[in-house]
Amino acid sequence: MYGVAVMSVKGSTDVLVSAVEFDSRKLAPHGLFVAQKGIEFDGHDFIDKAISKGATVVICEEMPDHTAPGVTYAEVADSNEALAIVASNFYDNPSDELELIGVTGTNGKTTIATLLAHQFEKAGYKSGLISTIKIKIGGTILPTTHTTPDSVTINRVLRDMVSQKVSHCFMEVSSHGIHQKRTAGLSFKGGIFTNLTHDHLDYHKSFAEYRNVKKTFFDQLPSEAFALVNLDDKNGAFMLQNTHAKKYGYALKTQADYKAKILENQFQGLLLNIDGQEIWTKLIGTFNAYNLLAIYAAADLMGMEKIDNLRILSDLDNVDGRFQHAISKSGINAIIDYAHTPDALKNVLETINAIRTYNEQVITVVGCGGERDRAKRPKMGNIASSMSDVVVFTSDNPRGEDPELIIKEVEAGVRPENYKKTISITDRKQAIKTACKLAQSGDIILVAGKGHETYQIIGDQRADFDDYKIANEILTELNK
Repeated sequence: MYGVAVMSVKGSTDVLVSAVEFDSRKLAPHGLFVAQKGIEFDGHDFIDKAISKGATVVICEEMPDHTAPGVTYAEVADSNEALAIVASNFYDNPSDELELIGVTGTNGKTTIATLLAHQFEKAGYKSGLISTIKIKIGGTILPTTHTTPDSVTINRVLRDMVSQKVSHCFMEVSSHGIHQKRTAGLSFKGGIFTNLTHDHLDYHKSFAEYRNVKKTFFDQLPSEAFALVNLDDKNGAFMLQNTHAKKYGYALKTQADYKAKILENQFQGLLLNIDGQEIWTKLIGTFNAYNLLAIYAAADLMGMEKIDNLRILSDLDNVDGRFQHAISKSGINAIIDYAHTPDALKNVLETINAIRTYNEQVITVVGCGGERDRAKRPKMGNIASSMSDVVVFTSDNPRGEDPELIIKEVEAGVRPENYKKTISITDRKQAIKTACKLAQSGDIILVAGKGHETYQIIGDQRADFDDYKIANEILTELNK
């Protein structure tokens, strides 16, 4: 319980525990159970079940009316924070033994964290990754279901990294993870802020709350860490207020510690000038110029030699589902991107429109996820229809919502002059197939929203669904 603010205790404090759990179903003899208050369930309702499964220590925000003999109860003000600190202690504070870097912001987290891990691997370091797409421990890949996993998983994975001699770990830090204190007790050596746009307001209720939650990550960084922010985003300077960390900025437009300029922007890649040095990169688009500059800056702050930094940067490949580009035999360009927020969709379409010749069509396939922020749906519809020649509205992950009603909310954002551009096809595979059939040589198909995801959630069912694979299969079949 070291580091946890305990309000009261019932029972002995001299107890050894075999594991730390917040899911009563996973308890084993001599386990420690943390009762958390969640959105759907209250862990306090499962204390008795946890004890029946073998819990000998219970951490809770409300002391039960009746306590079991031989069980120690600790009352705390915040179970989420207590879980994170206890988990870190249980695994012997593994983050202290790593160069742990957190990446937060609305867009770009996955690309920056993933490519930083690749950057340091190619420089000869054994690297780890905790991201939306996967958890990587050296050469071992593990699946993940959350951008920021629960605090027990985080610390178990970090301990595994230390055991496998990993020296650097790059971690996506989501607003949910920060708000739910999943990163409490971790020792970050640096934090990176990408940008802040309209997202997750179903959870945070207001943009100000969303922004302020992100800021707490930087507020908690220690003085020996660095805080690196995008100064072209108006929220970048705000993130640096009150942080104890060393402050740095990167930008394409404004004055900053790290500057870059786009010299060429093509479907084949970007020609950039970074800190006075020209480099050609395989990544595409202005948003990737920001990502690459953040990677360069972070690597520099972590001591990488400039020549190695630039050399490796120029050789980095796209991350799965992030502006993933393929060309069919007939010359149709297919781009798969995770863009699921208005700003991300706008960025991708701006990138495409900046590169295209306007002798071709841009055909966009897009939808919005169910049981998520509804306010962004009409905005997505407006952006897609305003910036594309043809739009096919379809399902994303409708979850428990009616997919046709979600599509209607997306369509509500389409301005009258763009009505004729739009088609609605609920079945996502049929929507992609229709886009491919409409396309001719040179046309550009953007399939947005799901990116790297290899599944689609309809109701409570998760079915195999890979946008990149499906688009390629359809284009191959049509080109026979």
